[in-house]
Amino acid sequence: MEIDRIDHFVLTVRDIDATCAFYERALGMKRETFGEGRTALKFGRQKINLHASGWELQPNARRPHPGSGDFCLITRTPMADVVAHLQAAGVEIELMPSQRTGATGPINSVYFRDPDENLVEISNYADEIDA
Repeated sequence: MEIDRIDHFVLTVRDIDATCAFYERALGMKRETFGEGRTALKFGRQKINLHASGWELQPNARRPHPGSGDFCLITRTPMADVVAHLQAAGVEIELMPSQRTGATGPINSVYFRDPDENLVEISNYADEIDA
């Protein structure tokens, strides 16, 4: 067996509407309602499913709670443009761009927190930046 990519992951959040508003404003994700009133944030060919704290769907993580997420998303946007966009959207940047290690090599990353204090890392690979 060989895993190809991530399809989706789940965040447990205090307020689904506030989370959607943040990710739509800060990262341009699109809110999607699916199934029996479930909510997700779509981007590219992936999505983040949202569970309201105290109303998690089964099965789920052993101890789901808001603020326990820590994940990295890749962009082709130049990092200076990413920082300018986040600042214009009113996002408080916790760590300005710095070199890190991604899944396939060196990345340049900026860090901030969402409304539930999940740590969000936005990164790019030097050879994948749009001109």
